[in-house]
Amino acid sequence: MIDLQRRVAIIGAGVGGLSQAIALKTKLGFHNFTIFEKASEVGGVWRGCSSDVQIHWYSLSSDLYPYWNKSHGLQPEIQAYWIDLSKKYNLYPHIAFNTKVLSAEWDDAKQQYIIVAEDVLSGKRISSVAHVVISAVGNLEAPRIPYEIPGVGKFQGVSFHSAQWPGSIDLRNKRVAVIGNASSGAQFVPSVSEDPSVKVVNFIRTPTWFNSRPHIPYSDTEKWIFANIPLAMRLHRAWIMFWFDFPSLVRPSDKTLKKRREAMTKYILDKAPSRYHDRMIPDYPPGCKRTVANNGFLDVLHRPNLTLNFDGINNIAENGIITKTGEMLPFDVIVYATGFIGDRYPMHVRGSNGATVQGYYDAHGGPTAYLGTSVPDIPNFYLLAGPNTVTPTSSLFVEEVQIGYILQLIEPVLSGSVSSFTVKASPTDAYNAKVQERMSRSVFVQCYSWARTNGTGKVFIPFPWAVTLWWWWLRKPNQDHYVAVGAEKWVWAKRRKAVKNSLKCAAVLTLLWPYISGSAQMTWW
Repeated sequence: MIDLQRRVAIIGAGVGGLSQAIALKTKLGFHNFTIFEKASEVGGVWRGCSSDVQIHWYSLSSDLYPYWNKSHGLQPEIQAYWIDLSKKYNLYPHIAFNTKVLSAEWDDAKQQYIIVAEDVLSGKRISSVAHVVISAVGNLEAPRIPYEIPGVGKFQGVSFHSAQWPGSIDLRNKRVAVIGNASSGAQFVPSVSEDPSVKVVNFIRTPTWFNSRPHIPYSDTEKWIFANIPLAMRLHRAWIMFWFDFPSLVRPSDKTLKKRREAMTKYILDKAPSRYHDRMIPDYPPGCKRTVANNGFLDVLHRPNLTLNFDGINNIAENGIITKTGEMLPFDVIVYATGFIGDRYPMHVRGSNGATVQGYYDAHGGPTAYLGTSVPDIPNFYLLAGPNTVTPTSSLFVEEVQIGYILQLIEPVLSGSVSSFTVKASPTDAYNAKVQERMSRSVFVQCYSWARTNGTGKVFIPFPWAVTLWWWWLRKPNQDHYVAVGAEKWVWAKRRKAVKNSLKCAAVLTLLWPYISGSAQMTWW
């Protein structure tokens, strides 16, 4: 029985937050929740972005969609899918748009959080309470502006981070600087430079490994099969999962890794103009940083209105950028494709005994959590896509596994059987020691990366095993790893259930014993 007085707060209306909300409704029949979203619509608004895994593996398992146009979906199609799901499950009445959560503080006496949020349009602050808080902001929530570059604030033109793209901006006949060349920059530079009147200079500090990821159209026949043949989409998804997960199950040999590096080098050099060949190949091994899918970036380097600049940025002036060679390049627009602040939790969350999420991160050398989901001394607080949860497979699958795990922990809280669950420090330490030991022997420590604290410290983004192991570890919470408060009724109910199940087994064995013992005495010829 769900306690109607209990309330859940979900921070973020991206795919994780929406999936969590759908699960609350469909799995628990729970409707007393609010999704806080700082944007004005669900999903994302990144220009030119697409899914980095096959789109059928980036769909909600409960709502497979047979009519995707291509193997990898583009942003408008993906967002339309999630808007449709939000309407289907009537999520919009639960979403507070243009609302940014500033803090969540736990009240031990009342066993609930006090949440302070701000209307991003008016600046008005509002307070509310929740018994459970689920953070669905992921790893890529806070855009990183490179303030270490002198003069960032002096530029008099238009400047913005690629994750905060102004919908109304017109780049025609503009001189555009793009700072950064990893996943974001490589995705939107082709669309920005498509108009020959836009003069684009892409500043690259560190070259990136690229591979081929063609967007293969689905035929009408394939769509019909997905829509009408039972299990066709499930089997297709299973094949995609196996394809991505197999390298994590079986480590490639050094010979295989060498051949892969040679093939990726050849691929880049075959695509890029010869004038860039001596600057385009990274000096770190593939896999240390995220490999970028070439969705046209290498091909458009031949455009006359697009230039790559490897000189480095000395400072930003009022009307442009001065390189480290002393050259002054004038610009009307600067787009920062400089990634995100991954090693800082983007809001203040305080749990028991004055503990905070960021304080725990700092004390452990960077983002740290139990199974990427729970933080010691922070009761009834759960992270979707938390530390060390990124796999080569679908981030949505990872989050769906977490959601199933979280539901098992919050159901007793929402029913009133338990006040709170808090993960213990010792299993959290043991789990993360195992993660970091594995990381120390991986490719992830062989380069400077945003996935490491301060670029060279603790690796806090990847999950270093196969995603099948992730599913196995999170299939059921280990209650011995949590402290339960106000759980007396729940504990007794669990004991009664265990005793009842034992008695059922004993009764069945008693009834079957004459047949079992008789069979054992038979002689077979």
